[in-house]
Amino acid sequence: MSEELLKEMAQSIIDGDSDISAELAKKSIELKMHPLDAITNGFVVGVTYIGDQFGKGDAFLPELVMAGEAMKAAIAVLEPELLKLGETREMLGRVVLATVEGDIHEIGKTLVGTMLSASGFEVIDLGVDQSAEKIIGKALEVNANLIGMSALLTTTMVRQREVIEELDKEGLRPRIKVMVGGAPITKDWVDKIKADGYSEDAIGAVKVAKELLGKSDQ
Repeated sequence: MSEELLKEMAQSIIDGDSDISAELAKKSIELKMHPLDAITNGFVVGVTYIGDQFGKGDAFLPELVMAGEAMKAAIAVLEPELLKLGETREMLGRVVLATVEGDIHEIGKTLVGTMLSASGFEVIDLGVDQSAEKIIGKALEVNANLIGMSALLTTTMVRQREVIEELDKEGLRPRIKVMVGGAPITKDWVDKIKADGYSEDAIGAVKVAKELLGKSDQ
């Protein structure tokens, strides 16, 4: 049964059908499926597929946006369940997430936020199109240990560097670690801008965040 349900979950994201994705999320709770299982082995499979298709030019921005909406609808149902599970754990750190200025992609970032929350991090998600000033300002305001920045366009990648340079200038590193992500981000780019870490997907992002904050043994 669960195999079938997971397939349907992935398909609901590929179809960009928010009503169905939310329904399936509710069904998974009734069936006592672990919410992380539903997210990782169900919905994320759909997100990854659409992301790959988009990368190849076989899917287009509207489809990506609809998949993102369907993902959000599913997460909205599963989040309270995740929080129940997370309440028993200590907070691992405080993360400010944002998509950089000029970029409005948020599927990946939202997913990273969800996975981090589920894993015991407190997440402040600023949304998309955020300037270096806003990102750093918020990190200082909430006393964040980590900033996570997403960029999906080669033209907006440079904004990640701006944030890091600004943090350096203000003497805020290494107190605030920086994690970057997004389709065009490579290991070379991460080294070049001297970011502390990067991940290709939301599951990996949790691992990186834990490592950066010295919590990887938990």
